[in-house]
Amino acid sequence: MDREVSSAKEVSTSSELSFGVIGDLHEKIDNFNKLAEDFHEINPQMDALIMNGDVVGQGIPSQYESVKKALDKKSSILPKIIISNIGNHEFFDYNIEQNSPEQVEVFKKRYLDFSGEEFVYHDKWIKDYHFISLGSESGNTKELGSMKAFLSDKQLKWLEEKLAEKYVKGKPIFVFLHQPLNNNGKGFTGVEQGQQVKDILSKYPEVVLFTSHTHAPLDENGVKTNLPFTTVHTGAVAYTIVTDGSGNRQNVNNNQGLYVEVNNGKVTIKGRSFNDKKWLFSKDI
Repeated sequence: MDREVSSAKEVSTSSELSFGVIGDLHEKIDNFNKLAEDFHEINPQMDALIMNGDVVGQGIPSQYESVKKALDKKSSILPKIIISNIGNHEFFDYNIEQNSPEQVEVFKKRYLDFSGEEFVYHDKWIKDYHFISLGSESGNTKELGSMKAFLSDKQLKWLEEKLAEKYVKGKPIFVFLHQPLNNNGKGFTGVEQGQQVKDILSKYPEVVLFTSHTHAPLDENGVKTNLPFTTVHTGAVAYTIVTDGSGNRQNVNNNQGLYVEVNNGKVTIKGRSFNDKKWLFSKDI
C-alpha cells in the first residue's frame, strides 16, 4: 500500500532492521555529505548503508581516496556496516578507450582494496537477514561494451548456494546488483546473464532485488512485483536523468535514495530526496 510521508520522524528507530540503499554516487562528495547527515537525522540507529555501484565516476586511485576520505569524515554518523558494490564506472578510466583483460584485473583490484571484499560478489548477514551482493567480473571491454555486467558460472552457482543458506520460507532476502537485469529501452544495457539470474531468483519469492544504473527518477513505480520476486530501483545520488517533451535529456541534481525498514517480515521501502529532506513515496511489500 502506498502512502504519503512528509516527515523524517515518521520512521521507527526500533525497527527489527533498517538500512539505506544508494546508487550512482559517482564521487559526488557534496551530495554524499547531505545524504549521510539526512540518514542520521532519520534514524541514528540505522543498521547498514549499501552503496550499490558506481561509487566512483572512474575507477582510479584519486577517486577512491576521495570517497574514502568522505566516509572517514562522516564515520561518527554513518552506520557501522557499509557495503560497497561494484558498478560499471569502477571499470572506467577516461584515458583508456577499452579495457584489456589485464586492465580489467587492475580495476577489480582497486575496487576490492576499497571495499575490503575478496571478490566482486559477496554476502553478509545483518541481524539474521541475508544481504547478497552480485557484481560484474568485467567491464568496458570490446565484448561487453561500457555498460553491461558479466556474471560467471562460478558466481551464478555461488548465488544459488547463498540463496539456499539458512533459508526460511517467507523471510526477506536482500539482493543487490548495480545493473538491472533487462535493457530498459533507453540505451542502458543490463546483464549478460540476466535471464539466468532471473531464473535463479524466481525460485525465491522472498527476494528483494535492488538495482541502480539508469539514473531514472525515484518514485513508487520503481518498486515492481510483476516477477516471482520483487525488484526495486534505488534512484541515483550524483544526478537524475530526465527528458523534456521533445525527448531531450537533462541531468538534474536530485540526490535520491532509499530507506528500508523490516518488521515481522514486512519490508517498507521509502524513497528519499536528500537535498530537500523530503519523502518521495512509501511502499510496503
